[in-house]
Order: sequence, then structure tokens, then C-alpha cells
Amino acid sequence: MKLTRKQLKTKLEAIVKKYNNDSSMLVSILQDTQTEVGYLPKEALIDLHELLAVPLTQVYSVATFFKAFSLIPKGRHQISVCMGTACHVRGSERILDTFERELNIKAGESDANLDFTLETVNCVGACALGPIVIVDDKYNGEMRIESVKPLVDKYRESLKTERGL
Repeated sequence: MKLTRKQLKTKLEAIVKKYNNDSSMLVSILQDTQTEVGYLPKEALIDLHELLAVPLTQVYSVATFFKAFSLIPKGRHQISVCMGTACHVRGSERILDTFERELNIKAGESDANLDFTLETVNCVGACALGPIVIVDDKYNGEMRIESVKPLVDKYRESLKTERGL
């Protein structure tokens, strides 16, 4: 759901009020904003700068410092392919290539419908199960090239169900 400028401002005012307009709570405020909006749009950063009376550069610096924050919309399902050493030697590069072909996007991108976002991560600490692919918060260990399409199809089907198709 795309918010109007007024709706965004109203949501941000409520979030800031929840933290008693305390600028030292900026990280928490940004987390709540991202949870509410799905990402941190430029307008939200500007509004937070004004609502909290902190420099825009400070808001932007915090929003870009933490990997958990995104300044661009993310897909409904986020796919992370581990590229750590153990996963890499077990073929994670080929698995990533297969995801890129199947989704028709490159790592770091989202598809046009915002159904999927594909990204790489350096290590998820599950080396014995490598190569690892995480979809949303679900770990898929010992991934093979042949497993990519069925995994993507499973999530495509869930999206159809959510949309009532």
C-alpha cells in the first residue's frame, strides 16, 4: 500500500510521539518507521529531521549506517544467498546465478512487482549446512541449483494465494 504524503506524516508523528519526541531514540524510531512503511523513503527522513529537530545528515547517517535499514522498497519475500567461504566453495555463486535468472533480477535488486528482493550476505553462521539460502527468516540448507526453481515457485504460489488468485 502506497501512503500519501499526509498519511506518512501522520504515521511518523505517532511514532515520534511514542518515543516522547526523544531524538536519542532515533534508531528505534527508524525501525518503527521501516516496519510501518516497509522501507525508509526520502520524505520520511526529511519529516523525521523536522519532527525531532535533528540535522538531516544525522538522520541519513543513521539510516545508511545500519544494514537493517533500506532506503529503497524491498520485495515481499527477501532472499539472501550466503557467500561466505564455506558456502562459496560449495557452489553458492552458481546458486546465486540461478536465482538471478529465475527472478530476472541481480543481487541487490527487487523485481518490478516487489514480490522478491535478492541479496547476498557474507556469512550466516550455518557453515555446516552450506550453501545456505534464507528466504524471509527461513533457512534452506544444502541448496542445489535444482532446488532454486521449486523454492521460488513455492513463494510465487503463496503470493497468488495472498492475492486471492
